[in-house]
Amino acid sequence: MIKVIVSAIATNEYSVCTMNCFKKCNTIIVRRYSSSLQLPPCEFVPKKYNGPSYENLKNIRKDNLNPALLTFYSKPLALHQGYKQWLFDIEGKRYLDLFGGICTVSVGHCHPRITKAVNEQMSTLGHVSNIYYHPKIHEYAKRLTEKMPGELKVAYFVNSGSEANDLAILMSRVYTGNHEIVSFRNCYHGMTYQTMALTSQGSYKYKLPTLPGFHHVMNPDIFRGLWGGSKCRDSPVQVSRNCDCGEVCNAKEKYLDQFRELFKYTLPKKSVAAFFAESIQGVGGALQFPKGYIKEAYDIVKESGGLFVSDEVQTGFGRTGDHFWGFEGHEIIPDIVTMAKGIGNGYPLAAVVTTPAIAEALSRANHFNTFGGNPVASAVGITVLDIIEEEELQQNCKNVGNYLLKELEKMRDEFEVIGDVRGKGLMIGIELVEDGKRPLSSEKFLKIWEYCKDAGLLIGKGGADGNVIRLKPPMCITKEDARFGLEVMRLAFKSLN
Repeated sequence: MIKVIVSAIATNEYSVCTMNCFKKCNTIIVRRYSSSLQLPPCEFVPKKYNGPSYENLKNIRKDNLNPALLTFYSKPLALHQGYKQWLFDIEGKRYLDLFGGICTVSVGHCHPRITKAVNEQMSTLGHVSNIYYHPKIHEYAKRLTEKMPGELKVAYFVNSGSEANDLAILMSRVYTGNHEIVSFRNCYHGMTYQTMALTSQGSYKYKLPTLPGFHHVMNPDIFRGLWGGSKCRDSPVQVSRNCDCGEVCNAKEKYLDQFRELFKYTLPKKSVAAFFAESIQGVGGALQFPKGYIKEAYDIVKESGGLFVSDEVQTGFGRTGDHFWGFEGHEIIPDIVTMAKGIGNGYPLAAVVTTPAIAEALSRANHFNTFGGNPVASAVGITVLDIIEEEELQQNCKNVGNYLLKELEKMRDEFEVIGDVRGKGLMIGIELVEDGKRPLSSEKFLKIWEYCKDAGLLIGKGGADGNVIRLKPPMCITKEDARFGLEVMRLAFKSLN
């Protein structure tokens, strides 16, 4: 017998739902909103919350936590439980999560197979570090490197994307004997002192001397940059900007000229250790480069004696749909690949994968990481790979992502506030504008943001001007979820009028 909870909270009410979630439940719950929109159904009931009150959480945050911590929304959410693509606050309200813990929850919140793997491994061997053999790190290294092309066969395990990129900087400098590091303006690669120099966004900078040896090249932004048009992007949706490209992308060539000028005028000859690039810029607003740009930039870097480092922290593990790794869409094989976030579905796990020759360079001194690839983390990593394959989540990213992108393209033609829609798979950016191309004001953006949250939809925010909606949900979302998200955003855009 199915038990149905019917309860009114504010303008919301619960009613029956039916959906094939991770497991069947005897109690079914869904929320209906006063806007007449109804969240897609989910057979899951959150545990009753018995923790500190909202006011206590607020006071602890103020007095005992890092004051620089960014919180979303005018009244920050207090989240209690997660399940698949859903999040529940401490009052039991359900939200569709289209941001995935900042592109981190890959296979779904609290996936029962990951929970089981963690429990089994923790009850068997929780930690001994890598001074001993333990099976899981070896099993995982083999499984992960089998996913890599070419000679990318050696894995280093760490705990975060920042740490992975920090290690890649060290690795490239030691191997090449060069010092200079190049990355894009608008990129984000981490928050250690060294990766803050690699990152090129002013909001992540402190008024401190910048570490030497880091250089930032013009970002090849075909929507807002100097060059670009409607034939330049590898995406189901092109920028709505006139394009004079023929068989060769003119925008690509002009941006590459800027890239070459950095090497010609700023850098000593044969001095580059590495060029870092995200396959699609994440924090920068799901920004994509002109087709062919990365492939030719790769050649320029290699001719200068440097290595190419692909930051797959957000684009890896099938999220872009067409490929398991974002760099495959650029038709290159990097020298070093960094990865984090979706690799562990929220568990603190990251990795650097490189070639045996480059890896050998770090053996010139002792290199050690206490927690990198510990037994529990390795068990999680293996299980994530299993789930992506067995639940066909890469294909789901392509199917649902293409649907979202094409529907958002129609919405762009309907609403002047949408300047650009871009992305691949379930890594999508919606750049909001006013007066043609000027970034939408924070006040108006926040109005849209708050509207979506109140309707039960959580979306991300990014871009250098904070005017890009970022959609990077758990890769298990359905078309029904996508339709709900689209309708909420449509109403939010209408609310600006």
